[in-house]
Amino acid sequence: MLSSWARIASSLLLVSARWATAIPTAELDERELNSRQEDNHWVATWTSMPQLVEPNNMPPSQFTNGGVFRDATIRQTLHLSIGAERLRIQISNTFGGSDLPITAASIALAAGNKAGVAGIDAATLKPLTFRNGSSSIVVPRGQVAYTDPIEFSVGPQTNIAVSLYSQQGQSGSSITGHPGSRTTSHMQSGNRVSTATLSGGANTKHWYFLSAVEAWKPKDHSAFVILGDSITDGRGSTDDGNNRWPDLLIARMQKEGINHIGVNNQAAGGNTVLSGGLGPTLLTRYKRDALQVAGVKYVMIFIGVNDIGGGGTDSGSQNSIATRLQSAFQQIVRECKAAGIKTIGGTITQFTGSGQSYSNPTREQTRVKVNEWILNSGTFDATVDFAKIIGDPGNRAQLARQFDGGDHLHPNVAGFQAMADGFPLGFFRAFNGTL
Repeated sequence: MLSSWARIASSLLLVSARWATAIPTAELDERELNSRQEDNHWVATWTSMPQLVEPNNMPPSQFTNGGVFRDATIRQTLHLSIGAERLRIQISNTFGGSDLPITAASIALAAGNKAGVAGIDAATLKPLTFRNGSSSIVVPRGQVAYTDPIEFSVGPQTNIAVSLYSQQGQSGSSITGHPGSRTTSHMQSGNRVSTATLSGGANTKHWYFLSAVEAWKPKDHSAFVILGDSITDGRGSTDDGNNRWPDLLIARMQKEGINHIGVNNQAAGGNTVLSGGLGPTLLTRYKRDALQVAGVKYVMIFIGVNDIGGGGTDSGSQNSIATRLQSAFQQIVRECKAAGIKTIGGTITQFTGSGQSYSNPTREQTRVKVNEWILNSGTFDATVDFAKIIGDPGNRAQLARQFDGGDHLHPNVAGFQAMADGFPLGFFRAFNGTL
């Protein structure tokens, strides 16, 4: 008879043999990988606020004949915030007047890791696919589409180049883009998605169709969204310089070890909260541009100058604008809170000075009134007093001279740096136990 120890050993060997027979090693590895990936999610590492492209911001004329980008390639560089090993890209046809056909697409590192360049690091070039392997897709009118996820290793603050080719082109003159890219995009006739350097075509400082890049990251990674206007969009920054204040904030966060939060610029020049302006108003876009952003955990509201500056100068008009701005901010914060998103409010910066059309004492009173409410109402989880950071200490109605971009409204790069330096990084530490 077998001893009890022998019987136990025999049973263990039998179980082990059955286990090995039932589940091969490769399948175990796949199960383990899938289990680990269940702890991951998509996090936006770059965004661009989609809007209807105005006639004067359409592509150069040779790329609008017979269809926008018909038989043409456009290459655009995008400045990512956090790094990743796997990416997917969102293509927007939100404002297109017709379906958007994409025949081929590719991704690569931008040459020299620079923004606005026509060349790529050819060794990193990979094709982008759609719907489980198709090289092409038609994005329906009014909708967005994603590329298939792609294994593509990038570090923080990397510039990638995305190339799109459309054989048919998009019909009509209503297309989706982001005119205030301040980044050069290059275009050339024919399918050039695999060409090392585009040449002999044309270029323009606008983005078209690309609206988000998302990274596949662990659950402790999240996205920070900034809702704003031209000051956040980068008016006053250097073309192809990636020195808007959110870009400079990214650099500071990386330097200080906050490398698990994607920073996403959802701003547009001329944008308003309530009505008018350029692009959809904040009240009509905040759900799309904030609440629905992949991995969002933090939202900042830094906008309102165009509502105040574009409103009448009588006290009745300005009092109404102040009240409606406060109500709008409360609505957005309330919905963020319901979704578990933390919020930060930024004070509206100055616009007083000779030659500035917004400059007016009654409008200035509204700015001060709204700012006092932002800082003291308790509506936001945190606030940042940008008006104090870049304002003139001797005249709080004006930008400090060293930060004035020249029109008494938009900061210069030094002003953007001051804003990034003055942003309270404790905001992230307060609401994230991993820091």
